[in-house]
Amino acid sequence: MPGKYFQYTSLLLSGLLLMAACTKNKDYAIPTPKNELQNDCIKRSLGPNVIGLNIEFAYAMAIPAAKGKLVSAQVEASIAGAAGTYLENNSYYTDGGGIDVGVPIGDPSTTKENLTTVAFTKDTNAATLRYYYKIPEEARGKSVTFTFSAKSSNGETITYAMGPYEVAKMDMQLDLNLTDGKAFYISIADMAVYNAQDAATHADQIDLVYLYRSIPNITFNHSLVSPAADPEYLPGVVLPPNVNRDTKISKVWNLRDFHLARLQYGIYIDDLDFEKLNISDAPDFAINLKSEAGAWVETADGKYRAYIYMNKVDNAKKSAVMSMKRYTLK
Repeated sequence: MPGKYFQYTSLLLSGLLLMAACTKNKDYAIPTPKNELQNDCIKRSLGPNVIGLNIEFAYAMAIPAAKGKLVSAQVEASIAGAAGTYLENNSYYTDGGGIDVGVPIGDPSTTKENLTTVAFTKDTNAATLRYYYKIPEEARGKSVTFTFSAKSSNGETITYAMGPYEVAKMDMQLDLNLTDGKAFYISIADMAVYNAQDAATHADQIDLVYLYRSIPNITFNHSLVSPAADPEYLPGVVLPPNVNRDTKISKVWNLRDFHLARLQYGIYIDDLDFEKLNISDAPDFAINLKSEAGAWVETADGKYRAYIYMNKVDNAKKSAVMSMKRYTLK
């Protein structure tokens, strides 16, 4: 059964590779499969390339059965990926129900510096492998390229270049837990949340205070407030000594960044959004924040801009979960 699948896939893939290169519908004719090793590649991941996330590709290769079989596939990155970079040893096809099904075709991949390789162990004429490049710190603010290649048993080698792809300068932190009166001091510099005791030892890095208040006739609820804001926006809060930064905050609705929200919305905040951001006239508080709302933030020293997304709020527990993207200005 696997032999029939790969032989059929070889013919199909050969035709698809040629069809993909055709840009005109006029005078179209069914392409004749090439009698040689062929390959193609697409980038599957979307949005900005952020440190710690994956850039994902699907790499397809095929050779007519009469010419031989596939021996190996590899990917060379211009900058070595972080731990977790790998080339799958499964070839995928989509079944009648639209489900991706993996068929093992080789040993697990090996990675040495910039090069990731899979050696085939099945008699295979066609395969589509997925490559996951874990973006390393070394790539921050740089561009990265990839060279995919395949070898066949008849000695043929073929390559496919992808990129360059720009890697974002920004940082990201997911799912920080906030609790009113407990874990409620936020540092943009540290991308962390502190209690009152720890905030006192990080006083010069505390940018925001999270609090929940149910006040009659005022829609306060879940709020992010600058330590230097008017005390009426910090009811019942006794700030630790020297926690006094004046942070600009601009509340936003319906900006569900996909990386932060991990919902179905295809919206991405990129470096350019932070570079163009102007909230110089924004207040130093944002009250009544709801689930899936957010806030642009600029620190008092002008070093950082951030977008904070509220993944979840809980009135009964006076708590919230937030995620953050941060951009360093200087």
